[in-house]
Amino acid sequence: MTTTTQPWANTVRKKLQAGDAVTAITITVNSVDVAAHAASMGFDFLWLEMEHSPITLETVRNIVLATRGLPALPFARVPVNEIWTAKRVLDAGVHGVIFPFTSTPELARQAVAACRYPPLGRRGSGAVLAKFCWPEGNYHDMADENVMVITIVEEASAVDRIDEIAATPGIDVLFIGTSDLSFSLGLRGDQSHPTLQEAIKKVVKSAKNHGKFVGRPAGSAEKIAEFREQGFSLFQAGTEIGLMSMGAKQMLGGIERLKGADI
Repeated sequence: MTTTTQPWANTVRKKLQAGDAVTAITITVNSVDVAAHAASMGFDFLWLEMEHSPITLETVRNIVLATRGLPALPFARVPVNEIWTAKRVLDAGVHGVIFPFTSTPELARQAVAACRYPPLGRRGSGAVLAKFCWPEGNYHDMADENVMVITIVEEASAVDRIDEIAATPGIDVLFIGTSDLSFSLGLRGDQSHPTLQEAIKKVVKSAKNHGKFVGRPAGSAEKIAEFREQGFSLFQAGTEIGLMSMGAKQMLGGIERLKGADI
């Protein structure tokens, strides 16, 4: 009896297509050990934070190598929406690119083009490390089919043109940077203001109308459940430092309670 080997597919996209939620841990420290442990904890992917942390391209390369074959796939948020920034992390072997401040249809198209080989896009063909880190097969074809493109909506001008942005072929996820969007709307980070909530609803509606998944930050399981009801399916959880802080507070709080107990 012959068996047919199914081609490899990006597990994050597969889960989203199956209707499941996916959650990333945000990696901000230059530690291969931390990234490797995080990739084994149950998160769906690593959000390698190159915009708001000191993580460099070299760190991304080392993390990709250290997490090869582990459950959570490495994605990178590049510091700026440019073809060359995406090219470098893709050649390092990441499975998805997260583009900040994608506030125009032109930038949305640029993000997609940066992640696809010609004639589909403008990616260069020098992916030596990526070929080594990805499953066996024709890397160029697998990459075109499996690299995920996540564009971040975090400016009021992006909301104004969200239907055009959402209509861009090749975008997988519209991710709402709720804090930056709040600032852009003049709300100074207020996450509960009705103006922000209306903007969020507009983005979610456009994403659904154009067959795109939609994501946002979420700091707890309760928030993920709440946001799932609103149509979100991809979530950026806290940083490794934030999770360490939460664990420390839980343990130290328990110690303080024991001190006050009559034992």
